[in-house]
Amino acid sequence: MSRLSSFPRRRESTAPAWHEHANGTGGSPPPRGRRVGALLILSLVVALAACEREERTFRTPLPNATPQQAGERQSANQPAQPRTDLVRNAASPRSPYEGNAYGVAQGKRLYRWYNCGGCHANGGGGMGPALMDEHWRYGGEPAQIFQSIVQGRPNGMPSFGGHIPEDQVWQIVAYVRSMGGQLRKDVAPSRSDTMYPGEAENARPKMPIKPEILPPEQPTGGPQQ
Repeated sequence: MSRLSSFPRRRESTAPAWHEHANGTGGSPPPRGRRVGALLILSLVVALAACEREERTFRTPLPNATPQQAGERQSANQPAQPRTDLVRNAASPRSPYEGNAYGVAQGKRLYRWYNCGGCHANGGGGMGPALMDEHWRYGGEPAQIFQSIVQGRPNGMPSFGGHIPEDQVWQIVAYVRSMGGQLRKDVAPSRSDTMYPGEAENARPKMPIKPEILPPEQPTGGPQQ
């Protein structure tokens, strides 16, 4: 009898080989492999969302306005030398920057540069209406805010159309929407240290938008004969 025959024989594994699974002849892959695959897919989805959130456009402005100037100015007030030409209308009902944190932050900077706070303060209103509640006389949707900025409004809102690029208008629109909590929390900016000690834009509750109903105009003059 051979000396080697006295050793016990090694048991053969019954687990399917990876090459058998790849060829369709084996069983299911181990649970660990499934978890790793799921984590890789989840990481890819998160990375794609982060790319959209942090995407920055430096050279070519986005096509946010119609190519033709077809909108009439609604206000005689303008921030510089008055213009008499028409303005461009919004090409889309949705701002292209509402999902982009960098674009919203740029809108916040432009809001201060163009002295929007001189009338609207930090969103709570002053000479102009508040931007962080549910009352919007001319509409609080992105395209409506765009038109309010470029066309102006009869009760004092200047017409900025032709004075600032439409792309910057859309960035301001996105920031204005963040004041009322309309944007995602991971997109809205945080509060500046120089601003009032209220809640930051990314911590505000979403306010419902309600069109303002104006009271009927009262007749002027004495009694009619």
